[in-house]
Amino acid sequence: MTRVLGIETSCDETAAAVVALLPDGSAAIQSSVVFSQIGEHAAFGGVVPEIAARAHVEALDGVIEAALLDAGVELDAVDAIAATAGPGLIGGLIVGLTTAKALAAVSGKPLLAVNHLEGHALTARLTNDLAFPYLLLLVSGGHTQILLVRGVGIYERWATTIDDALGEAFDKTAKLLGLPYPGGPSVEKEARNGDPRRFDFPRPLKGEARPELSFSGLKTAVRQAATAIQPLTAADSADICASFQQAVVDTLEERVGRSLSRFRDEFPSIARSSLVVAGGVAANTAIRAKLEQLCRQKGFDFVAPPLSLCTDNAAMIAWAGLERLRAGLSGSEDGMTAVPRSRWPLDETAAPLIGAGRRGAKA
Repeated sequence: MTRVLGIETSCDETAAAVVALLPDGSAAIQSSVVFSQIGEHAAFGGVVPEIAARAHVEALDGVIEAALLDAGVELDAVDAIAATAGPGLIGGLIVGLTTAKALAAVSGKPLLAVNHLEGHALTARLTNDLAFPYLLLLVSGGHTQILLVRGVGIYERWATTIDDALGEAFDKTAKLLGLPYPGGPSVEKEARNGDPRRFDFPRPLKGEARPELSFSGLKTAVRQAATAIQPLTAADSADICASFQQAVVDTLEERVGRSLSRFRDEFPSIARSSLVVAGGVAANTAIRAKLEQLCRQKGFDFVAPPLSLCTDNAAMIAWAGLERLRAGLSGSEDGMTAVPRSRWPLDETAAPLIGAGRRGAKA
């Protein structure tokens, strides 16, 4: 049995977990502890980096201790330590990676610096034992990408947002309407009581051959609609949320559908392919339902990890570390020489665009 302690501090969740690779090759989450900072950031309508970093400093030791206790092991019983080294808020990354280095130094265990996005990319193998290759839709507050997952450490970015990440669009819509933080769940809740046909919001890039995504124009259309009918009633707010969410669902259906067709063309010998949806926005039930329907139509399996593993967590970081250990990929960039990286794309050969883990000179 191989055990890895995972540490995640890339944004506003302080998390630690122990994941084991059992002798029969199956995986087991032996513990997963997540301390959310929602209360600390709610008054600001978004994550404040300085507050997040301080909260990580205060909480991380206790969270790690709790994860080890829940797993019933001492630090000496783990075989390696995996910590998120990027992308994310640099202050939080420094806290997590520095703590991991200290634990590795005192215990003599190897340290693996894990890409947060790789944690999301490989979660489906932890939960569903999914075989390579598969297609991944990664949708979160900072990233919106469609990636081909060929193997551990082998990723091809097929599409990304050319402006805002989808999670950011949800959060900005919620803030505009005065809804509670975090914005995504608040917008989804409001949308259940609204009319999705009242506002004819745009479906960005619909019909275009290029595979990219865009949400800036949609966000602007929401702001203009809300401004035009001020003051907003509760019904107005619900209708805006429902119309916004429907535009998102329709956009993802059209954009992701193109990548599913491309996957089928490039891998005709694979009888049953899979689309994996990961990241915090993957918890949205309307998005899940539409993509599941799309997969049925296209002959794909729809794979969405449990909601607790869609949002930021350390179990996915521990598992990514295990995957890299098993694949012999604990190379020179990992370990005690690793540095925190605020931008770190999975596909470093792809053009630097917003939503891909790094920003270029042009969006």
